[in-house]
Amino acid sequence: MGFDVSIITNALPYLWKGFLYTVELTAISAVGGLLFGTLLALARLSSLYPLQMAAAAYVNLMRSIPLVLVIFWFFFLVPLILQSVTGAERPPQVGAERTAIITFILFEAAYFCEIMRAGIQSIPRGQVWSSYALGLNYNQTMRLVILPQAFRNMLPVLLTQTIILFQDTSLVYVISATDFVGAAAKVAQRDSKLVEMYLFVAVVYFVLCYTLSFAVKHLQRKIAVIR
Repeated sequence: MGFDVSIITNALPYLWKGFLYTVELTAISAVGGLLFGTLLALARLSSLYPLQMAAAAYVNLMRSIPLVLVIFWFFFLVPLILQSVTGAERPPQVGAERTAIITFILFEAAYFCEIMRAGIQSIPRGQVWSSYALGLNYNQTMRLVILPQAFRNMLPVLLTQTIILFQDTSLVYVISATDFVGAAAKVAQRDSKLVEMYLFVAVVYFVLCYTLSFAVKHLQRKIAVIR
């Protein structure tokens, strides 16, 4: 019953493919979630009350539901909804990878929205009036003056949320997507070496997340000095 390191070394090519998928999913979801979340933040700060309420309802809904339920709902219910709308004989196959990307973008957008909203509100209101006085319209003010500063101010928090996103991507294992955890689980079940594989995955996640968190703290101190 000794610890068998050879199981890990032999499975490294397969684990590496799963790890690359995890990184790819994290990057796509972070960029997509940030873009959609910024639009939601602008909607929540809009002077149009219906737009405010719609964005607030979406954010509160997503932040109140476990991510694993959102993944299950999209994976199982969306094909049934599409079948009823299109009248197809069988539910269309959305696929695990497409489900993971869409679900994470929609879910993470709610969290990035609140981060960006706090960043926008941290900018002195006088800068908005100064931009209007220089002849800039609302879109130009947000794009050229407010959003760049808000993004810089909230960069450490955005990166922290991205680290959390990196950890949450392991949930795609429940829909049989072969991410880093999913690849390790398949090897562990095939070779009956659960301790070795799951311990290796835990060590990798700990080292990466701890290192990235330390880098974010260092960046946060540098931004504080600049400000």
